[in-house]
This record gives sequence, structure tokens and C-alpha cells, in this order.
Amino acid sequence: MFLKISQIIKTFSKKERYFFFIALAVFAVSGTLWATNCYYKNTVLTPVRGGTYTEGLIGQPIAINPLIATDNEADRDLVNLVFASVLDLAEDYKVDETKKIWNIRLKPDLKWSDDEPLTSDDVVFTIATIQDPDTRSPLFATWQGVSVERLSEKEVRIILKNPYGFFSDNLKNLKIAPHHVFDNLPPQNLRLSDYNLKPVSNGPYKFINYEKRADGFIEKYYFTINPNYVLEKPLIKNFNVWFFASKAEAIDAFNQKAISGIGGLEFKDLPALKVNHNISEADIPRYYAIFFNPGISAPLKEKEVRIALSETIDREKIINAVFGGKAVAAFGPIPSTVAGYGAALYSSLASSSRETAINRLEKAGWKLNEAGVRTKMVQKNTVSLEFDIIVPSAQFLTDTVNLIKDEWQAIGVKLNPVVLKPSEVISQSIKTRNYQMVIFGNILNNNPDIFSFWHSSQRFHPGLNLSIFNDKTMDALLESVRQNFDDQSRNQDLGKIQKIIHDHKPAVFLFSPKYFYAASKNLGGFSATFITTPSNRFDNVNQWHVKTARVFK
Repeated sequence: MFLKISQIIKTFSKKERYFFFIALAVFAVSGTLWATNCYYKNTVLTPVRGGTYTEGLIGQPIAINPLIATDNEADRDLVNLVFASVLDLAEDYKVDETKKIWNIRLKPDLKWSDDEPLTSDDVVFTIATIQDPDTRSPLFATWQGVSVERLSEKEVRIILKNPYGFFSDNLKNLKIAPHHVFDNLPPQNLRLSDYNLKPVSNGPYKFINYEKRADGFIEKYYFTINPNYVLEKPLIKNFNVWFFASKAEAIDAFNQKAISGIGGLEFKDLPALKVNHNISEADIPRYYAIFFNPGISAPLKEKEVRIALSETIDREKIINAVFGGKAVAAFGPIPSTVAGYGAALYSSLASSSRETAINRLEKAGWKLNEAGVRTKMVQKNTVSLEFDIIVPSAQFLTDTVNLIKDEWQAIGVKLNPVVLKPSEVISQSIKTRNYQMVIFGNILNNNPDIFSFWHSSQRFHPGLNLSIFNDKTMDALLESVRQNFDDQSRNQDLGKIQKIIHDHKPAVFLFSPKYFYAASKNLGGFSATFITTPSNRFDNVNQWHVKTARVFK
């Protein structure tokens, strides 16, 4: 065949041979393009299992144990990687007509990562251990007034003292711990167990190994797919976590491509990322506010002072200057992303008014002294509008307070920032309520249950009522919201709650920042646009992928 074609070509003239080869080249190129086009038209890019992803975290793991994991972000992140919630493990659950009895049936053939069976004993053990005061679990308050009983190897019954409209959220967040690992250990010794750093898991990933320096600093954790995970297995085969002492070190490692992803970034960190990457933004149901403590500061007992401080705040200016516009203004105790938010109530608060605040303070008898600070005689004593404010040492919070300091100075109010480490803010100020003002963040469980932040029973540690707010009508409404399963009437109560706080001004609500996550360009499947806490970015980690292949449709 080829010989005949060769002989035919030899009969061509030089010009004919020239055009023949041009035509042949065009045919070859067009054929290749046609074949390529057909291939891409008839195939789709699909994630495939495999590859390695390395997450960078700031801090150190202390206890990768859902029973005792604290607010330490490293612990919470790793718990989400390796433990599943009771609802993940459940085949179904039923609630009786009283809304107090919840029956949960587990899926069949559940196993831990060490191949031991996972049964209702693990669920009962988890709840009972959390409820034991000796465990000192951070979930202790959440699970008070709850009893649990084993019905069978696969079924448990949970009984509430009172109906709770958001109990399904508690179940969603209840990560189950291994009964066979911890059962013989006294609760007070849980923190001593080696399994806190070498967890036996039931989540998407299982522990392989970790590395630490001679000084004890844990540098790296290695995880791989847990073959016993009951839901869809992860696509990324190996998930590593590297730890850094500071955000600057983590960003440097990201720029050197030593790690693939890093979360918890502030807007001002983003320009420091030099390598090619993707930035994902997510909303979190949280807000930051300045909480007033009238028990320590006499001027803050005056409603007119609190109102004047609030109406001077230029939230838009703060959001643009501190977050580059990547935050949402907060006006009350329920974030705008959470059901029950009273948008109509806050329409008049969108803009600030320095002049209105000055007039309000003048009418209330607060006059400027030679130093430019307003003073007033209160019970025969000269009192000035000068306040200390406790500020956690986060750049966005110190930047915010400095802007507010200037705004309040313009109306005759002097603000003295006292910057402390976050741990010191909690131990030295919040636990003892030893502050005139504190700027702090509240995070909701993706529902409008704000009992722990505003009920009078929560005014003192371990409660989170940072404004020491005490109002009987408010207490009754907060209690009603918890037991109400009807959205319409519950939203009416939430509206009344927000109106009370709006009228009394126990705090100045500021903003709800976006959550930023930076990842290498090859990461796919990250879809967290709304997360309850930073660790919830791993809720769909089984869908993340770093490898793809084309398959025919």
C-alpha cells in the first residue's frame, strides 16, 4: 500500500508534490483538532481518588478528643477531620409528640478505625462522660438536663428535661468517642491519655503518625483515608497537617509551596500570599461587639451615654478600612445570616451621627473640660467619660478600636485600649467580669439561640452574658425561644428580644467578618460558603480533591 502511494507521488511534478504535502499536513492537523474536539465534547473532567494535601495550622494540638477538645482551633480542626457526629452515624432518628424524647438508630456494621465495632454503647458513653463534672468537658453545659439510655446495640433513647427547638444542632455537633478506648480511664485522667494525640477515629480520616521536635513542639500530623468511614470515602488519599508557631511562618510555608492550604486569614494577610492560589470566602454566624459593664463604670449606667457611644460608630468606615469591605455590619445579637434577624429594626442604624451624639451628651449634662473630655457631677463626684477597653491581641480588633478611639474622642469621650493575649482576656477579665468595656466575638450555632449570651443567669462565669444584662422580660423570651418549634411565633419573640437590646444598648455591635481560606490551585471540591465555626470548613472534606481525569459521558 505504502509502496504504491510512494510510486504515485514520484509521478507528481515538483509543484504537485508541494501542494500534496501541504494538503496532507492540513488534513493531519484538522483531523487531530477534530479528534481532540470530539474527545473533549464527549468527556468530562472528573475528580479521582489519590494525591496528598497538606493543611497549615497555627498553634498546637492538645487533645484530639471530642470529649475534651476546647476552643483550641487546632484541636477542633483535627477532631472534625477524624471524628463523625452521631447524625452521620445514624440510620434515622425520631422525635415524639412531646419533643422531649429522641430515638436514634445507628447504621449497621459501623466500625472504628481500629476495626472494633461502633455501637450504641459509644453514644451512651460519650454523653455520660461529657456530663461528668470530673471530665471538665467544654460541652458540659450543653448536655445538662439530658438523660440517655441504651435500647439495643444499635439504638439509644435521649430524653430532654424540657423541649429544645434546636436540639438537632446539638446532635449534629456531637462527635462520638470510642468507649472501648476510654471506658476504663477515670474521667479526670482523660487528658493524660496517649490517645488524645493518637486518636482512634470514626470520621473520614484516620491517624498514621506525628512528628515533634526535641522541645515537644508538634510539627506534623499524617492522616490517611479511614476505610471504615460510614459516609462517602474521601477523594484525597493522604491528608497531612503541619503546625506553625505564628501566622507569618505559615504564610511563608504556603509561599514556598510546603503546605497546600491555610485558613483563618484576615483580609490584611491576603497580599502576603505570593504564589498562585485560590481564596475562598465564607460567612460565619458570629459578630464582634463592644460590651459595656455598668457594674464597674458609673457613666455606663446612663442609657444616654450608651446610646451616644453607639450612634457615633461608623461601621462602614471600619469595614472598609479594616476588612477592605469583606465584612458585614452587625447591629444586634443575631447575625444577618441567621434565621430571625430583625432587618427592619436596624434600618435606621446604617449611618452614624456625631452631631446627634454630641447633642445627646450635652442634654444629659456631660460638658467638655479643658482636656476635651466630657465630665459631670454624679453623687457629688466629678465623673469623666474616660474608659478602659480590653482588646484581644488580634490585628483587626486593635485596628478597629483605634478607629473607634478617634471617633469617640471627637465627641469628648476618651478611650484607653488595654491589649491582652486572648487567653489573658478570658482568664483575667471575662472570668472575673473585671472590665469597663471589652471587645469580643460571639459565635452562634447556626441558630438564633442566644440564651447563653443574654439571659440573666449567664451574667457570671461560666456564662457569656458579658454586658451583665438583667431583664425579666428578656429572660422569659429567651426561654420561650428555646422551647418553641413554630418558626413564626419564635421569630416574633426574637423580634421582641432584639427590640429590648436595641432600646437598652448594653453593647455596641460592630461587624461580622468573612472567613478566608487560601488553597493551591489544584484543590477542587471546597464549597464552604457558610460555616458555623472555622473547623466546619472540613465538613465536606471527603469531597475535596487534588487529582482529576477525563471520562466519557
